Amino acid sequence: MSQDYSGVALLAPTTVGYQRYSDHGAAWFIGRCVADLLAGAGVAKDELDGLAVSSMTLAPDSAVSLTEHFGLTTRWLEHVPMGGAAAVVSLRRAARAIQAGDARVIACVAGDTNRKGGFRDAIENFSVFSRQAVYPYGAAGPNVVFALITRAYMAEFGATREDFGRICIAQRENASHNPVALLRDPLDMQTYLDARPIAEPVHLFDCVLPCAGAEGFLVTSVERARSLDVPFVEILAVDERHNAFPEDPVQLRGGWAMFRDELYAAAGLGPGDMNFVQAYDDYPVIALQQLEDLGFCDKGAGPEFVRHTELTCTGGGLPLNTCGGQLSAGQAGFAGGHLGTVEAIRQLTGQVLGQQVPDASVGIVSGYGMVNYDRCLCSAAAILRRADS
Repeated sequence: MSQDYSGVALLAPTTVGYQRYSDHGAAWFIGRCVADLLAGAGVAKDELDGLAVSSMTLAPDSAVSLTEHFGLTTRWLEHVPMGGAAAVVSLRRAARAIQAGDARVIACVAGDTNRKGGFRDAIENFSVFSRQAVYPYGAAGPNVVFALITRAYMAEFGATREDFGRICIAQRENASHNPVALLRDPLDMQTYLDARPIAEPVHLFDCVLPCAGAEGFLVTSVERARSLDVPFVEILAVDERHNAFPEDPVQLRGGWAMFRDELYAAAGLGPGDMNFVQAYDDYPVIALQQLEDLGFCDKGAGPEFVRHTELTCTGGGLPLNTCGGQLSAGQAGFAGGHLGTVEAIRQLTGQVLGQQVPDASVGIVSGYGMVNYDRCLCSAAAILRRADS
């Protein structure tokens, strides 16, 4: 498998939102994001000939429907229903399309709305498998699934709630500088520990805040990016796995463990070379698993790692989810999976909304998505580099 993604540029990181609730539909947020992407990069609408879309609340419409709705004519189109892994999967497939000449400029966009009561409706209709297998027993929604994973991780590796709290507190500090984040008030350990339980051992600050919004970026050739005279980043390596380790009774590792060695080898770098990590963080236990499975520490050593590693943007350790992640910025449906990629592009091009990681030139972004009745199925990761590095 070739890991040569040379000649491909990622640019124009764009965020629309965030709003706790909105009467606008998902198509409005996605459309606003596409318009802002084009305006920010100085690309004419008729130059956009590729579109990759991820959305939970767009159904029954899809990426195909949006071409007419937005007045676009594309020759490359993807609907990527992979939730938290969709951004990395989209950029990988878009990069191949650019290299193959199947498209010249591709928008990778995710957006969702959130109406009052909408989160309950989304859970009820998220997965037929879940509805048939576990909902009849009262185990509805992701909180129960991740409570199971969290409890198993704690029992297996000796993690404590304080360990998860360190992630949440550091990300809240990062979010405090991000004007788009919905949760910016300081969070201390006692407040974290005293928060009401949701599904033991998961408590309030272990859960994301559902909201409405969109995230996106453009994929094009390096030559085209240079002609636009806008900052861009390059892909050093990217990979994905789906339904990794199905034999595990409880998901304590993801697909990253299967491909990380090849990923770093393709980039010619190692974990110690990364200036930051943007890890999908629907729950802190999953952020811990990514730190392990991406090679920043041994399996099961995540708790010890976060006890002794500074995770904020300017603390001199390993900056984690530098915009606050979903745990503090909010989760705009499937746009939560694009949040880390958009933030990585911002950090590497000096276009941050909040704090800049000093001298950031290379970073890793990982995605994780599509929870079924007992685990998530999609894992993806990409190593990105500032174009002038």
